Amino acid sequence: MLIVFSGLPGTGKTTLARGLVAQTQAVYLRIDTIEQAIRNSAAFEEDIGSRGYQLANQLALSNLEVGNRVIVDCVNPVGESRESWSDVARRANVQLVNIQVICSDILEHRRRVETRVSDINGLVPPTWQSVSSHEYEAWDDTPFTLDTALISTAEAVTLIIERFFVAAAKS
Repeated sequence: MLIVFSGLPGTGKTTLARGLVAQTQAVYLRIDTIEQAIRNSAAFEEDIGSRGYQLANQLALSNLEVGNRVIVDCVNPVGESRESWSDVARRANVQLVNIQVICSDILEHRRRVETRVSDINGLVPPTWQSVSSHEYEAWDDTPFTLDTALISTAEAVTLIIERFFVAAAKS
């Protein structure tokens, strides 16, 4: 199974993904970590563009091919990146679960962004201005969506496990 958490910065993707990883022992791939590692290397001095996603796609595929579940934490803002995850799942012959994370309470979302402290060496957290103007295309098919303004992390993780893990085990 390939689970891809998508949504704007500050919605709670990382918190949910980490909570799910703790419950499932899946491989965890965080685009922010991958992209910052690329930036920190001397290999790239220009904008890294989609390189972080391309690397994560390959890491996910190699882990899926050896039987690991993979959980990805990324903004995933455009159709091209979403299609790449679909392609990875098809190539590995596994189920793709897209989970969109939103925070419908704009004041809470802004508070999260403005008080965020980076846990990745060298990564500067985004500003509220950059988050509020971030490109985020509408989905062709609306994914399973969790609103972290309305549900706790524990409730969300339990819901994901019941819906995608327990239900999958029964079928």
